[in-house]
Amino acid sequence: MESATLSRGFNRGLGTLTAGGLALAIAESAKNLGEMEEVIIVVSTFTVGFCTTLAKQHPKMKPYEYGFRVFLLTFGYVMVSGYSTGKFTDTAVNRFVFIALGAAVSLGINIGIYPIWAGEDLHNLVAKNFAGVANSLEGCVDEYLKCMEYERISSRILLYQPSDDPLYSGYRAAVEASAQEQTLLDDAIWEPPHGPYKMMSYPWKSFTKVGGALRHCSFTAMALHGCILSEIQAPPESRKVFSSEIHKVGRECAKVLRELGNNVKTMTKLSSSDILFEVHLAAEELQKKIDERSYLLVNTEAWHTSKRAEGIKDAMNATLITGRENKNEALEPTIADQTLAYHYKTFAASSFRSRYDSSSTIDGYKKLPHWPARTTFHPNLPLEDTESKTYQSASALSLATFSSLLIEFVARLQNVVYAFEELSDKANFKEPVEEPVAVSKGDGGFVAKMCKLVGLRS
Repeated sequence: MESATLSRGFNRGLGTLTAGGLALAIAESAKNLGEMEEVIIVVSTFTVGFCTTLAKQHPKMKPYEYGFRVFLLTFGYVMVSGYSTGKFTDTAVNRFVFIALGAAVSLGINIGIYPIWAGEDLHNLVAKNFAGVANSLEGCVDEYLKCMEYERISSRILLYQPSDDPLYSGYRAAVEASAQEQTLLDDAIWEPPHGPYKMMSYPWKSFTKVGGALRHCSFTAMALHGCILSEIQAPPESRKVFSSEIHKVGRECAKVLRELGNNVKTMTKLSSSDILFEVHLAAEELQKKIDERSYLLVNTEAWHTSKRAEGIKDAMNATLITGRENKNEALEPTIADQTLAYHYKTFAASSFRSRYDSSSTIDGYKKLPHWPARTTFHPNLPLEDTESKTYQSASALSLATFSSLLIEFVARLQNVVYAFEELSDKANFKEPVEEPVAVSKGDGGFVAKMCKLVGLRS
């Protein structure tokens, strides 16, 4: 890349000049000391090597790490080769001439023949990730509303590796782009104005801010995909109740992401001051639907008047319980509490062993039994009835989780818009071109109407 060539060329030239000058200074000084010349050259070589290696470990010296490496090589070459031939000056000059020749050839090819700009690659990478996250979001919503399930989860997804699953590959590219964006940013800051990037000190860092805000949204898309991969699934009947609102939120969010990605690609400012209006409207409709049909997401049978009264009474007595704890009055747990804690620990341990058992059968993962694979905590209630109600409650909560994640995606989408607006202002993006409105052909006014009426005009 052109920027990498400039960066490395600068580091190489600076390292060569400083190392050559320092080596010549030490060599000329050592000549005047007679027999101590060899000792001074050896000691100075090890001392300079130690200091250079130590200095380049500092975080602030990371951009100049290549320069330190060239400095160390040049210093050692000049000192050792110059001492063996006795011509330190000729060795240093030859080294500098070869470095300058190589830099001229590489700059001529990368600038005049086949330039490759890191800034352009950073620009295209950020714009491309918008489409990937939008496709993943829309795919997750569609698959969830279709009640699609994975018969077998790909081991590549479980091990966080590249997979052919489009829902997975879309947001994964945005999540993993952080290191690549930082590398391209480090190279892009060395580039001179070129192409559409005609500003000095172009705000390349704002591109990484947009990528970071998009990555923040892609984590939510990953969580939505996790709802499809989860063992506990909401019944299709419950999903159909919220299907229109969920689908609208997903569609509007994907539409905004694609529009932002296109604006980043074309370097165009937003055409609307409130690009998230439809998104917020759809999210509000979903939240209202959740409020209206909240009884589908919780176990309403447990919320009787007596239960509410007990809950209020417990809340009012919280101060008394806190006072007793401060007086070191130990509150002995009841037998029921002890039994519940024992069963909970037993279930947690068995669940951990079953999930990470070494005797796995499928790609290192063992197929788990359907949840809940345990006995009930309430011995007075029928086993099957209690487990059925518990599973129904958990499956309903999975629908609430998916819906809340969609609303969270809407909230995080605002950060992407803010980052884009900051980028468009700093980079002087062009104003959007309004499409011409088709003007309907009029009927000519009152005179034309009268002529048409009397038959003078067809």
